Amino acid sequence: MTKKKFGDYCWYRPFLSAIFFLLFLTTPVCAEALGASENQADITVGCLYPMSGRAGILGRDSVVGIRLALEYLEQQAPEDSPRLRILLGDTKSKVSTASILARRFIEDEGASFLCGVVNSSVAIEVTSIAEETGTFFIGTDHASSRLTGEFIHDRYFRVTNDTQQSMTAGALFIKEYFSNHLSKKPLRISYLGPDYEYGYQVWADFREALERFNVDYEITGILWPRLNEPDYSHYINELIKEKPDLVVNSLWGGDFVAFVTQATNTALFQSSRFANFEKGGDYEIFAQLGNKMPLGLLLASRHHNNWPETEFNHWFVEEFRRKTGYYPSSGAQGAFTGIVAIAEAVKKAGVNYKDPTVIQQAFETLILATPEDPAGFKSYMDPGSHQIRQVMAIGETVSDDRYPPATVILGNWHIYYPAELEPDFTEPD
Repeated sequence: MTKKKFGDYCWYRPFLSAIFFLLFLTTPVCAEALGASENQADITVGCLYPMSGRAGILGRDSVVGIRLALEYLEQQAPEDSPRLRILLGDTKSKVSTASILARRFIEDEGASFLCGVVNSSVAIEVTSIAEETGTFFIGTDHASSRLTGEFIHDRYFRVTNDTQQSMTAGALFIKEYFSNHLSKKPLRISYLGPDYEYGYQVWADFREALERFNVDYEITGILWPRLNEPDYSHYINELIKEKPDLVVNSLWGGDFVAFVTQATNTALFQSSRFANFEKGGDYEIFAQLGNKMPLGLLLASRHHNNWPETEFNHWFVEEFRRKTGYYPSSGAQGAFTGIVAIAEAVKKAGVNYKDPTVIQQAFETLILATPEDPAGFKSYMDPGSHQIRQVMAIGETVSDDRYPPATVILGNWHIYYPAELEPDFTEPD
């Protein structure tokens, strides 16, 4: 039987079953290919990102990040870098769509690596497919810590921060930032997060970290709006009624933009301090809100255009802007790091790059320079959890017009190294 290629699915065949046909109608069926041709490639990578909907900006920016990664690899060591063929698929943030794409990449295109995925619920399904098929899955933007805990397997590695790391940094930040308040009485906290896997895990990791750092707190309320909620007025009013000292929010992307837009017309930001230690500090949020972004919010992200002030980060940000005409979201840097990490692991494996055990060992000992690393530090993989260790940066929204159309970005930084967040963990030499 002739093996079908991914491009063969770009038209509808009359013998498709009714069920498969219905699935097929909602699934992106043509993939853009980047990098080496099929005949020249050493490795095929299937990348899964949302290209449409509220999360679409992260997917589209990720594609630019992948292009920059290929450019960077060519500039650094073209004779040593493996030839990567990269296929792109739009998950539409749906589990079913991502599952179909992942299997097509593996079964029809011979992909030995999957890469990407923004939604944690989608990532849990994709990682099960990777485990089942023996395919490596390099996570670049989803964050649930269950991926490197409950669902960990030999072929999964994550190269961006997870919820446990960000919320541990958030808890340590709270202990320091609110130290005067905490010396007198407990900090009253309300939590609002999306009603799915990611939001639940943020809340669980946050409470665990507060307990670990002996932060004295009380819970005044917990709210769970659904993903892509159009109207947050009920939740905002509840938060105002609860009168917490601090609102901790874990919405992201377009959902966070919608929430902040609706909350600016209320008393919420005046009555309580407001924090988002996961993705509230993403640049695309500042760009969309412009001068409507409130000052004094306590936010973080997985990449910042204005921190660290290193040559590498400056190159990444400016090269992205030169290619697109705008500044990158955090998803771009995550995708960039994912592709560079795959190339580095394959290069470390040498002539044995097709041996999964050798590739696994290469990832478990990975030390990698990334745009988000401050001077003197390199990101490194924890061989036990398969979770990368990086420096966490939390800032406060301040006026700054250097990155238009944003007029507000983060400043007043609080920086946390892995050893501060996990004192028992030993950094590699």
